[in-house]
Amino acid sequence: MSMSSPLTLRELPYLFRLGIALSVLTLLGGYVVSGLHLRWHYENRDESPGLTINDIIGAYHGVQTPSPLISALEDGHPETLQEFERQALIDWLRSDRVSQDYDNLDLGDEAPSEIIAVSCLDCHSRGSSGPEAYPEVSLEYWDDIQKLAISKDIQPAGTEIVAMSQHTHAPTMAVIMIVLGLLGVLTRFSNRLIGLVTFFASLGLLVDMAGWWITREVAQFAYAIVVGGALYAIGTMIVGGLVVIDCVLPGRKRVSAEE
Repeated sequence: MSMSSPLTLRELPYLFRLGIALSVLTLLGGYVVSGLHLRWHYENRDESPGLTINDIIGAYHGVQTPSPLISALEDGHPETLQEFERQALIDWLRSDRVSQDYDNLDLGDEAPSEIIAVSCLDCHSRGSSGPEAYPEVSLEYWDDIQKLAISKDIQPAGTEIVAMSQHTHAPTMAVIMIVLGLLGVLTRFSNRLIGLVTFFASLGLLVDMAGWWITREVAQFAYAIVVGGALYAIGTMIVGGLVVIDCVLPGRKRVSAEE
């Protein structure tokens, strides 16, 4: 009677293992590029540099952010501003002529550029100094002010677009995780480790995919999308990396025992 040991990757022909390693490396490289694409795709939604949580919330829930200048004015800043000037600035910022009326000569002394020049530039210019100076937020030129004057209304992707995207991503990503998990248990590494990583990666994928829909109603669930996506990405990289390592390390001949 003879018994064979369970099949492992290191018992397969070296060129076959090398082919698997190259395919998995291609897959992992594709995920890196995919991550960069997601960053480039989402990072400008809130018109702020870099990828932020507001970009993710904007993509799936939408974000309405008032102009920072409106918020400052309504909070009573600056304290020395006359009330009629404060209201003139607020009305200007809430209008649909923000750029056109910034230095509108027809508005005279109530033109926003005039009010800002008299009441704000002592503290908010690049050369400001003193205890109350804040040169980091300059209001000298329209290019400076434009970034702070416009309220943001980020609309989420339509339901059909989200469904179409998930229709493509969910099955593919799930199958990839299943295949990597199966390859992982055929390596020389601990099955407990492979199982643990595969479990958390799969849980992350489920949370990520569910988060696309839940975030449409509950904005803060966008954090679950980030965490779930990170778990899946990290798990994929770990299992894939272990498979590649096992495939390129020296193998062994298959041993049989006879009784």
